[in-house]
Amino acid sequence: MPVFGLDFGYSILLLLCLLCVCAFEFINGFHDTANAVATVIYTNSMKPWHAVVLSGVLNGLGVFVGGTAVAMGIINMLPVETLVDQNTVHSLGMVAAILLTAIFWNLGTWLLSIPASSSHTLVGSILGVGIAYSLLPGTGEAAVNWHKAGEVGLSLLVSPLFGFMLAITLLSLLGWVFRRSTNLFKAPEGDAPPPLWIRSILISTCGLVSFSHGSNDGQKGIGLMMLILIGIVPAKFALDERIAKKEVKQTVALIQEHFQQATTDTSALPFQASLEKVREPLQRLVDLTDPKSSEATIEKVPAFEIRKGILLLRNATKKLKDHAEYSSSMTMKTLFEQVESLKRYTDYSPTWVIVLIALSLGIGTMIGWKRIVVTIGEKIGKTHLTYAQGASAEIVAASTIAASTYLGLPVSTTHVLSSGIAGAMFASGGVKNLEKNTITKILLAWVLTLPVCLTMSGTLFLIFRSLFG
Repeated sequence: MPVFGLDFGYSILLLLCLLCVCAFEFINGFHDTANAVATVIYTNSMKPWHAVVLSGVLNGLGVFVGGTAVAMGIINMLPVETLVDQNTVHSLGMVAAILLTAIFWNLGTWLLSIPASSSHTLVGSILGVGIAYSLLPGTGEAAVNWHKAGEVGLSLLVSPLFGFMLAITLLSLLGWVFRRSTNLFKAPEGDAPPPLWIRSILISTCGLVSFSHGSNDGQKGIGLMMLILIGIVPAKFALDERIAKKEVKQTVALIQEHFQQATTDTSALPFQASLEKVREPLQRLVDLTDPKSSEATIEKVPAFEIRKGILLLRNATKKLKDHAEYSSSMTMKTLFEQVESLKRYTDYSPTWVIVLIALSLGIGTMIGWKRIVVTIGEKIGKTHLTYAQGASAEIVAASTIAASTYLGLPVSTTHVLSSGIAGAMFASGGVKNLEKNTITKILLAWVLTLPVCLTMSGTLFLIFRSLFG
């Protein structure tokens, strides 16, 4: 049965690719979200199945409010040239290499009961494809958007260290504020639940981590799904269909006016040579949308060509913005703002994509959680998790993930929460309170994830291109 007007063969390929993205998010659900429920399970605050159902529902809800900033941040690590390649086979090869690598590593670490990061896995897979692309003949200097990759890499590197230190600080603060309360700093006794006020805190923090995880990690699946849809069905998904093309035409006309003003504005004189690098992609977009053409004409322009023009213009302008001291020129500021406003036409996701990812992540949370929960709850520290330790780790994880989502950066729930629990255990008994074998495994997975996924995805991408290019 044809899908979106495609022939039967491409319809099957599209459905298979979308199914793979759902599988990735499904695995992400039971792999990463086990971290969120470990504390409430091991402090007897909730029954296991109650905890995973609550976490699954909140993960799904988080996807709906997360936006697309993280999704686009990950996609934009790829060179612009790969994002504007209209060859469907090339797009399929790129996405297949990323997905197969991410699923393989996530599933493998889950089977070994090692808390590994889906974010780290996906970033490594995307970098591998970008670097492999640069090895192809005729690609020039295109490789990876290293500026964006640097931001993402720094986020993944700093967040576990931040989680470890913040958990130590928070547990120490709790110890000072509640120094007269012994209940908060003891381990559960048998199957007895904690006092109501402690239980409420732990359930709330579990919910916050689950919701934050959905808002951040859910976007990664959305980004992958949009890569597939744009690559296979560009006519329908290259631009947001909810916005008429005539609006794009109006915005481009306004940008052209500001560009012309910038070339004559004395406050923008230091940037004239750099502005010339923007002229070509801007003129290309102007020719596509032609302010003087009729609305009927603009509606006939292929959506993918307009998307390509927008991405190339934004890329050229961003390079100028990154290297120019433009703060003294209001004209330049206005020009940058207008060009950046074009992203509302390209950085979007249909509602049905969000629903599909939310369901995959939510259902995945309710299945296969036990392996990672046991590692988090029993094997990071040598003593049983106390109420205060669980609450500290969850608060650290929820706040760090929420802040990263706001900044449009991916972050590892696994690494942040694992490091938070390690920090809480360290604060309670020093290094001797940490289970060295488990910490070593987690660190080893953290170190190996990037090179393994980078190598595997890059190799698969080159194989697919040689076979089907």
